[in-house]
Amino acid sequence: MEYIKLGDVATYVNGYAFKPKDRGNKGLPIIRIQDLTGNSYDLGFYNGIYPQKVEINNGDILISWSASLGVYIWNRGKALLNQHIFKVVFNKVDIDKNYFVYAVKHKLNEMIAKTHGATMKHIIKSDFDETEIPYPNINEQKRISKVLNKVEKIIALRNAELKTLDSLIKARFVEFFGMPITNAKGWKTEPMDKVAPAVNYSGNFGEDVWLLNLDMIESQTGKIIDYLYVTKDEVGNSTCTFDTSNVLYSKLRPYLNKVVIPDRCGYATSELVPLQPVPSKLNREYLAYMLRSDEFVNIINEKVAGAKMPRVSMGDFRKFNVPIPPIELQNQFATFVKQVDKSKVAIQKSLAETQLLFDKLMQDYFG
Repeated sequence: MEYIKLGDVATYVNGYAFKPKDRGNKGLPIIRIQDLTGNSYDLGFYNGIYPQKVEINNGDILISWSASLGVYIWNRGKALLNQHIFKVVFNKVDIDKNYFVYAVKHKLNEMIAKTHGATMKHIIKSDFDETEIPYPNINEQKRISKVLNKVEKIIALRNAELKTLDSLIKARFVEFFGMPITNAKGWKTEPMDKVAPAVNYSGNFGEDVWLLNLDMIESQTGKIIDYLYVTKDEVGNSTCTFDTSNVLYSKLRPYLNKVVIPDRCGYATSELVPLQPVPSKLNREYLAYMLRSDEFVNIINEKVAGAKMPRVSMGDFRKFNVPIPPIELQNQFATFVKQVDKSKVAIQKSLAETQLLFDKLMQDYFG
């Protein structure tokens, strides 16, 4: 297999270090690293004086080389490029753009190992230019990129299906119960600490225990990303205990909306509160989705203390008046959630298998 250096494939033009005076409320948007993965833009510019080389258009390939490394195909219209992002200008080399993107993605871990800087990790351009990628003929490049693109589309479809099911549950919650702050259905209410007090699990554990930290919980969904098992001696002191009667609520950075319905007992960071709904008044599914609702997240996000590490004021949290619909209606909702969760499990299995296929193909094609 023939290889080629990235420095021989293209010229990499860095964005412009725009000054505060360049920015305003009109003109072309100025793209920063954080704008590449989302839909937000920086402010535009006033005077229009900038190097022409930092203009980008749909189809341009961008590489963030500082802080968060990544490669992207731009598709959101004409814009200007801030510093710390390369615009790729291809040389007269027979290279398929999509193949190039996949090859650079595969090399990112290798590049991360070569990053420099303490507070702002970045790639040195000479290291970037010397990085080699496989260089088959153009027809083979197109074949490879076509295969990978098909698999990525399946992954995107599976993720979209999961989001649709999550939205379906949220919609059914509103249909059944309305919004918890507005309480337009007029359900009776009781304070949180009366209907779902914080109660630690006091039963027995095995030799190895599940230890749950916040970084193992997906925002908005409460999905467990990773399971960590340790010995009891490795647990530490700043923890709580829980079992399958609890709902775990994260009091740190409530806007991240991390609420878990655990399927087994374990230990958790003390940032998670082990709420235990009173069975005659609340079930876990209703409580969890009430806590995840946009209305609740918005109101509780205003009741925090601490600038760098904002935490929910537990006094306000415990006093929150929880709407209490009839338990029969809550149980209907719980049954619906469990049915949807079965569908999600099947989709997640397919997603995991497809992701494994994609990773294998990337390894086979790019080494």
